[in-house]
Amino acid sequence: MKILVLNCGSSSIKYQVIDMKSADDYTLLVKGIVERIGLLDAILTHKPTGKSKYEIVKSIPDHTSGISLILDALVDPEHGVLESISEIAAVGHRVAHGGEYFKDSAVVDKAVKQKIEACFELAPLHNPANLKGILAMENILPNTPQVAVFDTSFHQTMPPKNFMYALPYRYYDQYRVRRYGFHGTSHKYVAQMACRLTGVDYGHSKIVTCHIGSGASVTAILDGKSYDTSMGFTPVDGLIMGTRCGSTDPGALIYIAEKEGLNLDRLSGMINKESGMLGITNVSSDMRDIRAAAENGNARAQLAIEMFAARIKKFVGSYAALMEGIDLLVFTGGIGENDPTTRELVCQGLEFMGIRFDFQLNKQVHGEDTLLSTPDSKVKVAVIATNEELVIASDTFRLTKKRSE
Repeated sequence: MKILVLNCGSSSIKYQVIDMKSADDYTLLVKGIVERIGLLDAILTHKPTGKSKYEIVKSIPDHTSGISLILDALVDPEHGVLESISEIAAVGHRVAHGGEYFKDSAVVDKAVKQKIEACFELAPLHNPANLKGILAMENILPNTPQVAVFDTSFHQTMPPKNFMYALPYRYYDQYRVRRYGFHGTSHKYVAQMACRLTGVDYGHSKIVTCHIGSGASVTAILDGKSYDTSMGFTPVDGLIMGTRCGSTDPGALIYIAEKEGLNLDRLSGMINKESGMLGITNVSSDMRDIRAAAENGNARAQLAIEMFAARIKKFVGSYAALMEGIDLLVFTGGIGENDPTTRELVCQGLEFMGIRFDFQLNKQVHGEDTLLSTPDSKVKVAVIATNEELVIASDTFRLTKKRSE
């Protein structure tokens, strides 16, 4: 079954085509991205497996045009991977927010589209774009089944004691203000893959997963289910991120807003786009740039690196306490997979938790699935390369096959 995976952002579309023969037998045929949608110099970058990269620069006014361009590239005689668009058996979409509606991925129908739209207020930058991708595919391939895979659905197993805020309860009743969490597809995938690597029983275990990139979150997974997670009602909460502030005293934000005369839009921009590693360093939101600055003696860059790792370590420790133990600690995401120093800083001093970390091996690991704990470690530590597109394809395969049976 050849599945087209789409991840539609406000001005971009990431895509892959994966040929799924079974949940464990699959082949990546192509991956690519359309960027700068809505501008005259939009770019499609198309990378077919075993063939040379292909780029187009042209005006792409909307998502429908962008998807049409992707489909043209898929069947291009020289750069394509399909003989015909009819080979696409199903389309899987990443959808940022499913609210409390979805505890699993869902085959798209009228009700599903209405619920995605009902969550626009919860994810105004993502859900509208995600729905545009679904509607565009409906126009182009009206008879092809589509599946929505939600960032939030994995976290719907959290108990109320972990997802509720200590605000007046009416705000939950009226507006469903609560912790939702994000990166769910990544946390689930890397936990399962780490269990395969280490021999830990996914369904009977205590796992902490650290998805660390420009956006970052930590999740406690108890017996195969999300038990708590660091991101909250929005992705701002929890860890320090590239440009997001993470957990911050709301009183400090109110104080700054009063001092600076910030309205709500300006305050939102500050905590989402001007804070985090960028805000601390005034150098960059990218860890590679910050490390280079620190190596050149930039004290604020060094401070940001230490703050970043300390916040991750704090969540690891708190989740181990919450689950009354830990069997497996997993690192993933752009920084988690490729930055040995962050992993080292997090694992330093955790011997009291039963972690024996192989510091020498850690220095050599960049993006490969690797066991980083020593043989005598009571707690396994692993790096796993995340693959959210594969999760989307797998769920699309599972639900589409179930529907046809």
